[in-house]
Amino acid sequence: MKKIAVVDDHELVRSSLAETINTYPGYQVLFEANNGKDFIRQLNPEELPWLVLLDVKMKEMNGFETAQWIRENYPQMKILVLSMLDDKFTIIRMFHLGVHGYLLKSSRLQELEKAFNEIGKKNIYINGALVRNFPEMLNTTAEPLNEYETAQSLSEREKDFLKWLCSEKPLKEIAAEMHLSPRTIDGYRDNLFQKTQTRSRSGLVLFTIRNKLVDL
Repeated sequence: MKKIAVVDDHELVRSSLAETINTYPGYQVLFEANNGKDFIRQLNPEELPWLVLLDVKMKEMNGFETAQWIRENYPQMKILVLSMLDDKFTIIRMFHLGVHGYLLKSSRLQELEKAFNEIGKKNIYINGALVRNFPEMLNTTAEPLNEYETAQSLSEREKDFLKWLCSEKPLKEIAAEMHLSPRTIDGYRDNLFQKTQTRSRSGLVLFTIRNKLVDL
């Protein structure tokens, strides 16, 4: 019996997936977690899951961070991404982090079982809807990927600051909202100018929107 951990921050989706997986012959859900931190907390080294079914967009320790942690600590675990995100930068980044498959949440339920079986046999699975574009994704230029990696490497405080920049609030009000001094906020801004290679607030806002660090 191959054990599965389901990591998704939507309880209804998570419980529905668990119920479905438990009907697949040879597979059983070991536990459910609502984010990467919850996954790590529940993980038992004496009984590791064979595969982690992992969402990408989670508020606390997202899929990128969780996949990287798994690769560094338990590289023997398989990872299958199940996400609504179908942009090439998310997919490329996930495969660079060593995941074994990528499945869209718009897929039919029977494709999930197929993905498990394919990973068991071939060690890799890619959603059929992505196959046509996958070679083009791998050949994409390095510049956008580097920017995306920069965005994902930012601290949570830096990401919060960028989200506030997308509002109409002046820096002094943003400092108050974040319970920081104006001088600290100026430091965040100047450091982000250097990291993102931008020179203005509008440049930082465009960087934030391009890399989906804010929900509009």
